[in-house]
Amino acid sequence: MTSLEGGEPYLDPSLSIDERVADLLDRMTLEEKIGQLAGSYVGTLGEGPHGVDDVIDEIDEYHVGAVAPFGWGGSPNESLADAVDAARQLQTHAVEETRLGIPLLFAADAIHGHAYLKESTVFPNNLGAAATWSPGLVERTAEITAAEMRATGAAQNYSPTCDVARDPRWGRTGETYGESPYLVGTLAASEVRGYQGEDPDESSVLGTAKHFPAYGDPTRGEDAAPVDVSSHTLRNVFLPPFETALEEGVGAVMPCYNSIDGEPAHGSRRFLTDLLREELGFDGIVVSDWNGIGQLHEEHRTAGTPIEAVRQTREAGLDIGSVAGGEHARHVRDLIERGDLSKQLIEASAERVLRAKFALGLFEEPYPNPAAEDVLGAPEHLDVAREAVRKSLTLLQNDGDVLPLDDDVDEVFVTGPNADEIVHQNGGWSCNADAGVPGTTIREGIVDAVADETVVTHEPGSGITTPVDIDAAAERAAEADVAVVALGEDWYLHEFGPAAETDGATGEFPTRNELSLPDAQRDLVDAVAETGTPVVAVLVTGRPLAIEWLSETVPAILMAYYPGRVGGEVIGETLFGEAEPGGRLPISIPRSAATLPTYFNHRPHPHPIGADEHPPSYDPLFEFGHGLSYTTVEYESIDLSGDAISPDEDLTVRVTLANTGDRRGSEVVQVFGRDEFSSVVTPVRELWAFERVELAPGERVTVELRISADRIGLFERSRDGRVDAGNLRLFVGGRTFDLDVGPSDR
Repeated sequence: MTSLEGGEPYLDPSLSIDERVADLLDRMTLEEKIGQLAGSYVGTLGEGPHGVDDVIDEIDEYHVGAVAPFGWGGSPNESLADAVDAARQLQTHAVEETRLGIPLLFAADAIHGHAYLKESTVFPNNLGAAATWSPGLVERTAEITAAEMRATGAAQNYSPTCDVARDPRWGRTGETYGESPYLVGTLAASEVRGYQGEDPDESSVLGTAKHFPAYGDPTRGEDAAPVDVSSHTLRNVFLPPFETALEEGVGAVMPCYNSIDGEPAHGSRRFLTDLLREELGFDGIVVSDWNGIGQLHEEHRTAGTPIEAVRQTREAGLDIGSVAGGEHARHVRDLIERGDLSKQLIEASAERVLRAKFALGLFEEPYPNPAAEDVLGAPEHLDVAREAVRKSLTLLQNDGDVLPLDDDVDEVFVTGPNADEIVHQNGGWSCNADAGVPGTTIREGIVDAVADETVVTHEPGSGITTPVDIDAAAERAAEADVAVVALGEDWYLHEFGPAAETDGATGEFPTRNELSLPDAQRDLVDAVAETGTPVVAVLVTGRPLAIEWLSETVPAILMAYYPGRVGGEVIGETLFGEAEPGGRLPISIPRSAATLPTYFNHRPHPHPIGADEHPPSYDPLFEFGHGLSYTTVEYESIDLSGDAISPDEDLTVRVTLANTGDRRGSEVVQVFGRDEFSSVVTPVRELWAFERVELAPGERVTVELRISADRIGLFERSRDGRVDAGNLRLFVGGRTFDLDVGPSDR
């Protein structure tokens, strides 16, 4: 037990958080305050084991206050029981064996479910979630993730990802919500609500908006490479999603690894204090990314020594060095003793960290749930995951209405490297154990979806990069009525590593140097297609790939993203018509890497020579917002609430839709717009509003979409705050509307 007897004010839950924090700070030594700003991890990365006993030693010697016991730094292949036991041991030591009994803040990279624990509910990756265009659904998946995290003792999630993806070569594209700042911001805010509720408490987890302020457009698409953007692009493309998350009350922010305008974000007072805290008003905690502190010395070379890197991050505005450990605490103490760092700075950071711990109820409920196994992967959680997959699956192409397939066909042939691989299907930031990962693969989902008398055959055909008896696959395909080829990428993190359980290895596909599928997969598709059997391609991938050749070879293509634990089940249902492919692309699919960058909201520019023959600036294979359906939805009427918009008013777009087909279906009403003339160059098109609509056969629905003037890049986000009068043009359901812009009263 802690030496305190429970009568101290900071242990009294009836007092306000302000009172409890003030009382605790008064009791803490400088070393104890510094310890609250040092994080550690449980795992085997680096030069040897870093187990529970090692972390306990750090707690005793350095008063470490935050730990990441889950994730790829924390032995992702361990069992749920082992992970929970590790968390319980650490928390018990912190609460019962230290002088003040301050609980640890456990964090996890649970970006699509608490997925490093194999028993958890694994949702589609963020790009797949974005394809649902459903903020309410994203909020529900975040609520479930929070519940499963708290059951294991974790109280901070390194999510949501607020990055806007601008280059699909980047290995973290699949962690984003795509290329539209508005869509990214809307869904990130939904995640914050799901994680934190109205206010963080003992049932919620602290959300972490990452990676501030701009990560999604690294040079060459190389992870953590410099982001060379103008102030205008920073403020109009990359910052808006963070602003939306901050407005929702997100409790933590994580800087990006990159340098921006020559300043590494982890060491930049301009970004972490002047911009984030003073201009944007953030008062939560700033946590480092994994080795973001050390990189200032080791890679960015803006700090001559490790201790100088610590000084830079502290003065920039960092609160917690997430996995920097006892060495970080020692450096902070040395800097204070040398007079190079103020005690007041440390006090302010410690206050923010303690405030979060009190708000999360960790002083009252610090331990994992003894019945955590009943929470992770609960049936009702998996039902929400099924809904998420149904609404994410995006039908890119369906020539000749090949889909949906008849479930009573005589024989279905299934092939491809992702046909029977649950680890690939879950994707990165999840458990990649050799065995025992629960879930339904695509092959298994097809077996479940067809009639009992239908024969389902399978040959792998190829691995991710290596052929596996393509001739045998072609022979089986020739005998079948239809062939389903599951293609794409495997499990990876960051810059496409470390190697997962695949025939490939780190440095082989997937890489940023190769956006098209490897020859082995292409040869498999060609061989199967040459048999004359109708072919459906299913893409299991973290990012958009260049597949123009595939669209010319097979009639039907279904984009599955990384669909997660129940993905195979829902893919089977969708292929055979039990469910509709409800997704719409949150990111453009390029024709080739040579056509990059390819995003819909590019800015116009002159064509001094050969304008008439100049290829279009935006010519993707499948454009942003694209997605086919098994039914037909008609836009019967589109009306606007007025023909002008001003800063103090919203514009309402009223749309009536009718399902004229004989199947249940959905539509995502997308309102695009542009500023026809302005004092700065603005995008040719930007997403300003959207609404997902579900319709039964013959059903007619009217929806209203509100467009707020300060959300469309016109009033609040114009350069230098300038307000432009003029004209707007709206694009809705194939129709165009012109609007006058009223002057501002300011």
